[in-house]
Amino acid sequence: MSDLLQIEKNIMQVLNTLPPDVQLEAAAKTRSAEEVKAAIKAGISIIGYNYVQEAERMRKQIDAEVSWHMIGHLQRSKVKKAVKIFDMIETLDSIELAALLNAECEKIGVTMQVLVEVNSGEERQKSGVTPLEVESLIRRLGSFRHIRVKGLMTMGPWVENPEELRPCFRLTKRIYDHLRTLNVPHLEMIDLSMGMSDSYRVAIEEGANIVRLGTILFGPRSRG
Repeated sequence: MSDLLQIEKNIMQVLNTLPPDVQLEAAAKTRSAEEVKAAIKAGISIIGYNYVQEAERMRKQIDAEVSWHMIGHLQRSKVKKAVKIFDMIETLDSIELAALLNAECEKIGVTMQVLVEVNSGEERQKSGVTPLEVESLIRRLGSFRHIRVKGLMTMGPWVENPEELRPCFRLTKRIYDHLRTLNVPHLEMIDLSMGMSDSYRVAIEEGANIVRLGTILFGPRSRG
């Protein structure tokens, strides 16, 4: 079986196991245009990228109606490009980044959908908002006319046993449920993006409705 047919098979197998309310996002970092096209052919409608430059190159090669998500840390110097490339930023984690996004979106007349990234493991080296800071940031985001908060995203720490991430996912879901009760402008808590190839089953059990999968769909990344 060719690599591209294997990708299609992998995706269809995963899609057949997901609950109907869970969206499958293909984390396409380092993948070729042919691989991404195979993923779309198999039913992928959300493509996630960690880097603005890579997504920009890929968008020029993909002619398909899919949603493009930023799933890596967004550098402030890349915001101007990002608002022209992505349909959603899943990693908003500061009021300063929000202000830049809002300003650039206003310039080109668009409104950006965002998820607030929660640093659920409270790791110093990781981006994201600490659990205690999420509500404060959400309330401040309500003043931006060109940003729409659609939910939360979390990564969780790197662990060998996915079960160890369950408390992080559960905490993020609890915050998500609380935020849904708030009356904040431009806030519509719909999406909870949690879980990757090794942890998505646990994430779904804890309430995720977007899972970001790469290796399990495309296979291991080739080494330089």
